[in-house]
Amino acid sequence: MAVNLNPPGTLHPVPGVRLGVAEAAIKKPGRKDLLLIELAPGSQVAGVFTQNAFAAAPVQLCRERLSASPAMRALLVNAGNANAATGSGGLADARETTAAVAQALGCAAEQVLPFSTGVIGQRLPVPRMVAALPRAVADLRADAWQDAARAIMTTDTVPKGASRRVRTSQGPVTVTGIAKGVGMIYPDMATMLSYIATDARLTPEAVKECLRRAVEVSFNSVTVDGDTSTNDSCVLFATGQAGGEDIGPQHADFAPVTEAVTAVCIELAQAIARDGEGATRFITIEVGGARSVAEARRAGYSIAHSPLVKTAMFAGDANWGRIIMAIGKAGIEGLDPAGVALALDEVPLLEHGEPHPDYREELGAAVVAKPEFTIRVSLGRGEAHARLWTCDFSYDYVKINAEYRT
Repeated sequence: MAVNLNPPGTLHPVPGVRLGVAEAAIKKPGRKDLLLIELAPGSQVAGVFTQNAFAAAPVQLCRERLSASPAMRALLVNAGNANAATGSGGLADARETTAAVAQALGCAAEQVLPFSTGVIGQRLPVPRMVAALPRAVADLRADAWQDAARAIMTTDTVPKGASRRVRTSQGPVTVTGIAKGVGMIYPDMATMLSYIATDARLTPEAVKECLRRAVEVSFNSVTVDGDTSTNDSCVLFATGQAGGEDIGPQHADFAPVTEAVTAVCIELAQAIARDGEGATRFITIEVGGARSVAEARRAGYSIAHSPLVKTAMFAGDANWGRIIMAIGKAGIEGLDPAGVALALDEVPLLEHGEPHPDYREELGAAVVAKPEFTIRVSLGRGEAHARLWTCDFSYDYVKINAEYRT
């Protein structure tokens, strides 16, 4: 069960974006598993993708097409099949499905981006997907973000979406995004799948920079289990329908738009950790006193990826020795234990590398018994800091992944 996470509330339509879903029986019948996103002409798109060496066919095709032009007209997303480790045949499948979209919408195939999520190593059921496309086209509408969030789910228990409206010097701008992902999450780019739209008139350069900044403090700051999917993709599209002047990175309106996009991405990233497979605890990890942000993140991820830490948190066991172990194995050169401080929420555990004199076991136990709490670390060697989000490991995490293909 997701930790303090409900289905998204109001998801504002973004002018220039229409979404439609359909049932293609990609993994099994009885659910909407195909999503089509249509973008207004002139929309600018940027994406970040997995660094996994077995990058899926759709990731390869997205990289190829975005490197040629940021001007896109549609995105096609399927759940239930990753189209990864499928070789040249998988790439041909991705091209065939996007060609079908292009024919249906009257645009070039190169203006369609494919995305897939699900089981690795199986070819796409292309005939069923192509047959379902007319139903997705007929379903296209501006207010279908909720349906879209559900259509891209795999082992998610809650659809994930977020929305913001911000005022700029040229008028109001809308930002709405959806994401899916609860396992195989680790930021070697972003997350499993996420789509964020704005009607701001961002230049191609601004779309890329906006996404880079937002991803760094959101999707690149969340982990469930330390595994990086073959299909991780995060895409920002700017339709320009808000009008006004072009917004480049130096324009006064770039900052408020980027802040809104970042806020949406942070909410989505936190939702991923809250809905981590089998999660019962949502954990924020704050590491300060580091010599660099990279060093702070290294310590934070060592804690977040430790099965010993994560299982203790599931048990509600304030076994802070496991946290110290994880910090110590992070490989931070020259780390002096005498400078390290540790706390759970506001309860101090360690000070100057020694147990805090006021700490009592019942104080720590009360913190980790809560559904969400913060692990606070100071490395005592600098001014840099980082904030990460993760979850615990429960019995259900093993069960969900053991039965994933059954």
